[in-house]
Amino acid sequence: MGSIVIYRGSNCQGFMAGEARGRQKPGLKVWFLEMRAPFFTATIIPTVFGAAFAWRESSLFDAPLFLLTLLGVLCLHAGTNIVNDYFDYKSGTDKINKNRSPFNGGSPFVVEGILTPKQIYKAAMTFFAIGAVIGLVLALSTSLLVIPLGVLGIGLGYFYTAPKVHLAARGVGELAVGLGFGPLIVAGTYLVMTGELAWLPFVAGLPIGLLIGLVLFINEFPDAEADGEVGKSHWVVRMGLAKAATWYTGLMALTFASIIMLWVFGIYPFMALIGLLPAAIAVGAISTTMKNHDRFGELVRAQAKTVQIHALVGALLIVGLIASELL
Repeated sequence: MGSIVIYRGSNCQGFMAGEARGRQKPGLKVWFLEMRAPFFTATIIPTVFGAAFAWRESSLFDAPLFLLTLLGVLCLHAGTNIVNDYFDYKSGTDKINKNRSPFNGGSPFVVEGILTPKQIYKAAMTFFAIGAVIGLVLALSTSLLVIPLGVLGIGLGYFYTAPKVHLAARGVGELAVGLGFGPLIVAGTYLVMTGELAWLPFVAGLPIGLLIGLVLFINEFPDAEADGEVGKSHWVVRMGLAKAATWYTGLMALTFASIIMLWVFGIYPFMALIGLLPAAIAVGAISTTMKNHDRFGELVRAQAKTVQIHALVGALLIVGLIASELL
């Protein structure tokens, strides 16, 4: 999720200037912002959902294994965010992007000299290494199938913007993010909880994957001009803003339709349909996107709503899974 940021404008510049004057080494707050910890809901939601789905299907839940799984995927998420900033800086997109918002635009810390490229690359590799060690412990404790899933997760995160492979430039970045932060984490958590690699949790994680893919997709709108100049040809660059806004609408509708279909086919319980409630917010996000796809100051509202929809739908689906067994 390398396109999400949580800093903007003069306040950020003042903060960064203060850091530069007052410290020789970046403090914890800089690293907190660099790894974009407030957006770890993108990892927490599918992990908790996977555990809830496993408990509903098998009545199995191991708290230590769950917490270790959550820590492992959080490390991989942090590594992904940071390494994407590194490659975006090396490609030049961070330097020329004039449309930063609280949700997109890359990290300013390397551009402003607060962090060096070497520092953030080392940090990313450290997080990946910790995540890999945790994955190995989980594999030895549960199933060796955790290893290929972990390798796939690290690969999707690292090669999202890495040169030569560069999944985003090849038009599969959105798919990689949707897969990695949706069905892959859900199925992996289910595997750790039950010892079984199954297709059912993978399919159950599709709405969550679609939504996190939409978070990335709408955050690409303000970045499209800068990304296009450096060859980062994701789908918003390829389609143009107007057509991308139409696709955003269709994919959002597909997400809520998928929740209904998963209930129809018996994969979700009836109570999981409370996950449809944020559709009211989605209508507003769609309206804003269609009207303001090229007015990025206004589009921020749709970006914020998309993040909110992902978190709310995921949380409500989790509540629905648990409540269906308790009530």
